[in-house]
Amino acid sequence: MPLYKSLETAFIGIMKEFLKKIPKSDLHVHLDGSVRVGTLAELAKKQKLKLPSYTVDGLNKLLFKDQYESLVDYLQCFGSTIPVMQTPENLERISYEFAQDNINEGVCYVEVRFAPQFHVGKKMDFEKTLQSVSKGMERAQKEYNNNPKVKSGELPPFCFGIIVCAMRAFGRGFSQYFDTFLDAHVYSEPKMIHALASYELAKACVHTRDKLGIPIVGFDLAGAEAGNPAEDHKPAYQFAHKHFLHATVHAGEAYGPESIFQAITDLYADRVGHGYYLFADDKVTDPEIKNPKAYVRQLAQYIADRRITIEVCLTSNLQTNPSIGDISKHQFAKMLEAKLSTTLCTDNRTVSKTSVTKEITLAMKNFNLKGDALKDLLVYGFKRSFFPGTYAEKRKYVRGVIDRYELVEKEYNKRAAAKKKG
Repeated sequence: MPLYKSLETAFIGIMKEFLKKIPKSDLHVHLDGSVRVGTLAELAKKQKLKLPSYTVDGLNKLLFKDQYESLVDYLQCFGSTIPVMQTPENLERISYEFAQDNINEGVCYVEVRFAPQFHVGKKMDFEKTLQSVSKGMERAQKEYNNNPKVKSGELPPFCFGIIVCAMRAFGRGFSQYFDTFLDAHVYSEPKMIHALASYELAKACVHTRDKLGIPIVGFDLAGAEAGNPAEDHKPAYQFAHKHFLHATVHAGEAYGPESIFQAITDLYADRVGHGYYLFADDKVTDPEIKNPKAYVRQLAQYIADRRITIEVCLTSNLQTNPSIGDISKHQFAKMLEAKLSTTLCTDNRTVSKTSVTKEITLAMKNFNLKGDALKDLLVYGFKRSFFPGTYAEKRKYVRGVIDRYELVEKEYNKRAAAKKKG
């Protein structure tokens, strides 16, 4: 093997080890999109639920694809994962395995999000649903944090928060809970029903958090943006805001800048999920906005000034929006250029066949992300988290993460320099 090839191989090996060792976070990841494939097949078979295949290989070929035709095609996967998450035992197991998968990858802080109203029914109320997810995460947390290296402070402990998702819209067949909700409001307009369901969810979250001490740290809004404006859900977000729940909103994933504007002005968003179309002035539709370019420029500046963080999901965006084409055309490049606060996330580990490490690797390869820029980006994931402890505890945790990162970075640079000399 030529010398340059052996050096290249060595550097790749060192880089993989570096990415494995550095502390990582994931602030935007859906539990129902991150079920282990083997677990899905096992539980579906046991419950006699229909799947296109009952093997890991078969599901990875027929259901969880490398590429999807559209967002609609992508979302079909959830019709297979959610049905196996309808009992406390299954929810706890899936959450435990999800936490394990993150821990095994070196992700030491994660905010898992899911929509409880997809799971509430005869077998589980809101409290049981949220408690089951928390119990699974806590079990994995306790196991890992008993590691001597964690106890000594050499490695950061594993911490987590739960983000609860409301739905912009829903219809019959979405879940048992939503069907019952629709039956109880037959004379109301759909938008009022959707808004009321979100409000009920916000109240359930605050009640459960305060009663059981579950680390519910944020409120989210997911679902189709077009035709379902964020402002419809203002009452739910006002309640969450007044009861000290952080806010994040899926916005700018499949709709233009106005969706992001509503998220940060009407819903008090501390962070924005995806935000892909932030710079798309050609997608501004409001006739009252006479200068779309100026509007987008001011919106981006507002987000930058207030350090509103964008939860970037590279792989997921390419899959749900194939028109992007090559990853080098992703708007993440403009976000970096504008010095926005961003963090790399997976969105759905199973559906997108990805991991935090893969997302970081993609960013490094395609956006020249390295050195201090890489470090700052990864640290944002911790600094802009909805950490469940006190502010003092969060500062201490983030300081520990930074110290660990710098130690690994120093070791990596020393080894890389030695390889060059050799």
